[in-house]
Amino acid sequence: MRETPCVAALQGLLRLFDPRWAGQSRAISSERHLCTRATALWTHIRSLLYKGKLDPQALQDRDWQRTIIAMNGIEVKLSVKFTSREFSLKRMPSRKQTGVFGVKIAVVTKRERSKVPYIVRQCVEEIERRGMEEVGIYRVSGVATDIQALKAAFDVNNKDVSVMMSEMDVNAIAGTLKLYFRELPEPLFTDEFYPNFAEGIALSDPVAKESCMLNLLLSLPEANLLTFLFLLDHLKRVAEKETVNKMSLHNLATVFGPTLLRPSEKESKLPANPSQPISMTDSWSLEVMSQVQVLLYFLQLEAIPAPDSKRQSILFSTEV
Repeated sequence: MRETPCVAALQGLLRLFDPRWAGQSRAISSERHLCTRATALWTHIRSLLYKGKLDPQALQDRDWQRTIIAMNGIEVKLSVKFTSREFSLKRMPSRKQTGVFGVKIAVVTKRERSKVPYIVRQCVEEIERRGMEEVGIYRVSGVATDIQALKAAFDVNNKDVSVMMSEMDVNAIAGTLKLYFRELPEPLFTDEFYPNFAEGIALSDPVAKESCMLNLLLSLPEANLLTFLFLLDHLKRVAEKETVNKMSLHNLATVFGPTLLRPSEKESKLPANPSQPISMTDSWSLEVMSQVQVLLYFLQLEAIPAPDSKRQSILFSTEV
């Protein structure tokens, strides 16, 4: 197969950033193969970051964020920008007055006159229809263009969204659901209660922990609570197919924990008087672990009492 200029240029980028590819004589003959190599390169760069071999501050201070590379008769414009985790994970409220992405969940449910947002119900319904035995459901990424197309359709209340979903890969639908929760301006567990959940999950007394965690959960706003319970039941059903889809309760908690709990404003959760110095990376990792543990705790509970009979009837009704 004849090597295209695009493939040749990208091969040059791979060799530029990772000398390991420079000695290879066999051409990368397809974009798919190239993507595999590029993924390996990114994994290599990311491992260097985790090992501390690339200093984030040094990345910000370097003057090579933008450059033009000439190769094989074409020019490749390369722009590199380092964004720290606390900014890349920050929730951003929507600038639109309508739509559902980036809009407070209470606003959406009030507008729709529903207890659980339409997008959540539609995505869960489609995944339960044909995605429960999909290996790595919620863990495997969907096609970005499909996810963005679904996002746009839900934002404009497209009546054909159910038809669109039926024609898309189920991983794109799972990705759309995750994106919805990730782009909420406030986490499902709310900014107000997030520190309390983090403290509650750290309690050593199991009786005190259960009392604390349930009281906090049932204190959430109605739309947040009912949406979470709806999602929780779905995730438990997904985990029932673990032998096929390979998604255990812990795997699901790892995927959804930070998405549902990460606060709007990234604040350091460092201890007031740490016995040992804790880096920002360690602090971030500990916080993510706490978020995972909170969701895992609720996933492992056999039953969660409803706050009252009215909410219980709503939760188990098909008309949500």
